[in-house]
Amino acid sequence: MKGGSLFSKRASPPSPYNVSPPGTAHHTFSETMMEENLDFAETIIRRWAIDTHRHEEFSSLFVDDRDEARRFLEAVSGLQKAMHYYVKLSSSSDKLIRAQNLMQIAIHRLEKEFYVILSANRKNLDSESVSSRSSRASTRSSVSDFFDDEISEGEESTTPSRTPPQTPPRTPPRGGGNEEADIAMADLKNIADCMIASGYAKECVNIYTLIRKSIIDESLYYLGVEKLSHHQIQKMDWNVLEHKIKNWLHAVKIAVKTLFCGERILCDIVFSSSEKIAESCFTEISKEAGVRLFSFPEVLGRSKKILSPEKMFRVLDIFEAISDLWPEIESVFSHDSVAVVRAEVEAASVKLGEAVRIMLGQFEAAIQKDSSKTPPGGGVHPLTRYVMNYLVFLGDYNGAVSVIVSEWSVAAQSPLPQAYFSSPTSALADDPCAAAISTRLAWLILVLLCKLDGKAVMYNDVALSYLFLANNLNYVVSKVRNSKLGLLMGPEWISENRSKVGKYLANYERMGWSKVISALPEDPTADIPPQECFERFNAAFEETYKKQTSWVIPDPKLRDDVKISLAKRIVPGYRIFYHKHRANYARGFGFESIVRYAPEDLNNYLSDLFFATSGASTRTTSYDTYHESSISSSRGR
Repeated sequence: MKGGSLFSKRASPPSPYNVSPPGTAHHTFSETMMEENLDFAETIIRRWAIDTHRHEEFSSLFVDDRDEARRFLEAVSGLQKAMHYYVKLSSSSDKLIRAQNLMQIAIHRLEKEFYVILSANRKNLDSESVSSRSSRASTRSSVSDFFDDEISEGEESTTPSRTPPQTPPRTPPRGGGNEEADIAMADLKNIADCMIASGYAKECVNIYTLIRKSIIDESLYYLGVEKLSHHQIQKMDWNVLEHKIKNWLHAVKIAVKTLFCGERILCDIVFSSSEKIAESCFTEISKEAGVRLFSFPEVLGRSKKILSPEKMFRVLDIFEAISDLWPEIESVFSHDSVAVVRAEVEAASVKLGEAVRIMLGQFEAAIQKDSSKTPPGGGVHPLTRYVMNYLVFLGDYNGAVSVIVSEWSVAAQSPLPQAYFSSPTSALADDPCAAAISTRLAWLILVLLCKLDGKAVMYNDVALSYLFLANNLNYVVSKVRNSKLGLLMGPEWISENRSKVGKYLANYERMGWSKVISALPEDPTADIPPQECFERFNAAFEETYKKQTSWVIPDPKLRDDVKISLAKRIVPGYRIFYHKHRANYARGFGFESIVRYAPEDLNNYLSDLFFATSGASTRTTSYDTYHESSISSSRGR
């Protein structure tokens, strides 16, 4: 009877617990009922008694003859009622002793059946199948409804049924698992209910926890979860440790969402008749394993091995994974008896958060202490690239970082005005955590820009200093605008700093091309000596052009904007002056030395500027080799 109920509904006489005291006519009727229960139980139970002296292959009732399995459980239930009845009469009656002996035989059989079902269904009852049910609450409800009906039908009978059930067998509730798993859970629950009701809960629990705990431990072993000490982590090479972190990140999701969740659901189903026993079983199975799983991030958070900015992203990966899984962790390990697991998770989060704050402090200090030289040509400094790539990656963790830095005041660490530390965007005003990370990122960018200001003065040419600042701030703004940082910093921050880029470029043009511009007459149509003007312009243009051929603007759009701006300031006035006076020198001696450039020539020369790829703009330093590669490899998930 595959998937059928182990109990069937039938008409039955009143329960013996509602009869009159011994000595009345009703007593004779009740005693007769109990004797029938006892006789029926002996017939069934002795038929399936396990002979410990005979080593024949065990044949499970619940596999070979489900009707007989149903009758066996009915017999045990009736036997338990008979025992209660005889205890009231006499604690040493022959019938009570007989019933107790039969119960020992029956429980021995049920223990074996329970063990065999658990062992044979290790795959059918795998955590993935069980945890795929929609939720523990809905699963308990549907299973409870099914089993409550089943049990109530069995309890309506006080005498053994001699006929098989006439109604079609019900199928156990489907919760997303396969049919074999549903039947196995139904059988385990029936046996557990029978043993618990008969006073043998401890024996049932011992068998269950023995097998299921071994499954949990084995699963964690194959997931690569191991308990590492602080000393072991400190001695471990970072490449090895990083591999273990990646492995743990993969394992923890499976362990929480599938392994532990599935075990919690299975415990709730099998021991649904006793929430206390279900809790005890789950605790015994999962407590030690849960602590072992989450001891790794807790020990890692306390280790100095991870305390360097390049390793922060792996720590954030762990912190983020724990944060994402916290609702499931809190639900699965909700019992007070497994509070130690939740405590281990919370301790890990605290230690990881502390480590991240330390590393952010180290990162800021590294920016301030940087002593690398400025690149010739005024290109983007390697420090700028490193810091902004770092912050872009950091922005991807805005949820985790927001939690970590939410109570970490920036203003308290600096004498600068409070205005520097307000949230970069008013849109985040209602979200303190988001505002916290925005403020922290704005502060780190400010630290970088202040450092770049100091580096800019290292150039001997003021115009080149402004070009350097424009290139680097433009790179910063581009990185912010084209990443998640844009949402965190806000449009106002972006607009304000793009305006600063324009001001830097205006200063560059003013300082870098002032001689060329001043060499042109204010009124190119005025009657002035042309030869002197051409010679002055030629000298200024050649000097400026020669100096700036090694200067660079890496951003193509910015480069084009600067060329167009310079051309607008130089070429139109020169064209008017050129066309007015070129006829005077068209055939004269020394024409080429006086009028060297046609307006088109100036455009061509300007279009060739800022493409320089000097060693400075491409050379590598500790920032764009070791550090950037470390960030990229650490961030890759």
